[in-house]
Amino acid sequence: MQRRVYVPGTAALLVALLAGCTGSSGTGAGDDGKSGDSGSSTAAAEPGKYRTLPEPCGAVDNSTLDAMLPGIQDIEDTKQRERAYAGSATVTYDTDRRVGCRWKVESADATHHLLVDFERVVSYDGTVSDETRAQELYRSKLREAGIPEPPSSGSGEDDDTEEPEGSGGSGESGDSDAPKGTGKPGGSDKSDGPDDSDGSPRAQGAPAAAHASAKKGDGAAADDEPDGGGAVAEENTPAGYEPRTLDDLGDEAFLNDVLTTAASATRQRTVTVVFRTSNVIVTVEYDEQPARRTEVPDSKEMQDNARELAENLVDRFDG
Repeated sequence: MQRRVYVPGTAALLVALLAGCTGSSGTGAGDDGKSGDSGSSTAAAEPGKYRTLPEPCGAVDNSTLDAMLPGIQDIEDTKQRERAYAGSATVTYDTDRRVGCRWKVESADATHHLLVDFERVVSYDGTVSDETRAQELYRSKLREAGIPEPPSSGSGEDDDTEEPEGSGGSGESGDSDAPKGTGKPGGSDKSDGPDDSDGSPRAQGAPAAAHASAKKGDGAAADDEPDGGGAVAEENTPAGYEPRTLDDLGDEAFLNDVLTTAASATRQRTVTVVFRTSNVIVTVEYDEQPARRTEVPDSKEMQDNARELAENLVDRFDG
């Protein structure tokens, strides 16, 4: 009679094989999960070049203020003169994102205002860089000023196709937005500024605001407009000083010049320079209101002063 032989090791081997298969399956699932996570991730857009902003009231030196604010040196009270040079910080809710400073000087001949505004643009869309968002904001300011983008920007063909339709992007930046076209930041507190009455010339990007040939004290040009309202005659605009884009200031820039007139009121000229450097947009707003109705602020002089200040501010970022 044959005896059956039982091998205990056979059962153990089967258990080990089953355990090995189960463990292999678990490891494979883990690898698939990780690769799936890495495949679905999207590279974040680059942060902006600038993480901080200059102190605005200290960004303009006294010699520049002397040139742009006639009469500031003649303030007799020492403390009042010091306050005039120091300027007044604009109210903002996040000084990491936006800061500004304004100066005001009244003299016997005219009242001058100067505003410097720094805005650091931050994109809250992880797929859009801060600089790209700043470009979009800059172009919206350019459209509000009624100044066309330069042909080299590559947007000229799109603009040509949109204009005949009477709607779309170019239509939205026309007459309805023109009164806001000084490019000035929302923090401005001058309720009687140039936005109220310049009308269509700015919406069309016309150079009617510039009038350098009518010097201070020249009453002839002013008296030729008995009923007031609107801008000074376009034919007196000095060549090269009309509202325009600037190609030698920051990454991109534009200048707007608006002269407002009204019956029985003095002329007020506002020159605005806006430029972008990476993810920061800088606005310089400079206006003059003569004390006498027959006087017209000099466009060339004001533009030269505003541009010189803007160039100095660019150096603060590039330095």
